[in-house]
Amino acid sequence: MVGQACFAAGDVKSTYGTGAFLVLNTAQRLVRSTNRLLSTIAYQINSEVTYALEGSILSAGAAIQWLRDGLGLIAQASDVESLAASVADAGGVYLVPAFTGLGAPYWDADARGAILGLNRGSSRGEIARAALDSVVYQTFDLLAAMAADGMRPASLKVDGGMAQNGLFMQRLANILGLSILRPRITESTAFGAACLAGLGCGEYRSLTDIAALARPDATFEPRLAATERDAEIAGWRAALRRVRST
Repeated sequence: MVGQACFAAGDVKSTYGTGAFLVLNTAQRLVRSTNRLLSTIAYQINSEVTYALEGSILSAGAAIQWLRDGLGLIAQASDVESLAASVADAGGVYLVPAFTGLGAPYWDADARGAILGLNRGSSRGEIARAALDSVVYQTFDLLAAMAADGMRPASLKVDGGMAQNGLFMQRLANILGLSILRPRITESTAFGAACLAGLGCGEYRSLTDIAALARPDATFEPRLAATERDAEIAGWRAALRRVRST
């Protein structure tokens, strides 16, 4: 949160690593979610605590690692972008990466993963595209839960290894219907820790100084009709119902 300069109420960021963690600043108000999100501390400067709502995705980059190590579809994780871009879309294929169950907002430890919607024309490209899309759809569900709790951000800041994937960034913008902001330093967790150290030793005088360092490297805007987005989300929800334990 500090590395992304999410210092105002309503600022939200999502870090995409092995899992993904979407955190929304609620300022000095501890919000109790009624939609299965976690209330947490975003950061504390001296005695002032800033709170947040958090949603966790258990398998984000882990789904891409599975394509590499489990299926052998790619040689390295970065290859997923070109493979997924080799097809126009997922062709109705959905991958639900519930390898260790599902995190927020489902909290279903007994759900198990599945690839659904395969047909004779499905290829490596559609499966790779479905893997990327699975992280997009889970992010959509987290933001929908936040919206139900009364929090509707206008944009999403992203970081972590998957933020380097331009196709993934555009898919996020398309499905979320939000501007996606990628920073110059995508290792924002380490950057934020360094900024806090600088604040503590006097290198920076305030969070305002830190905010001046956090500039976006690229912005991705939505380019998908609402009807198409709704159809994709409906397909995702149907896939979820097939793997849920309850």
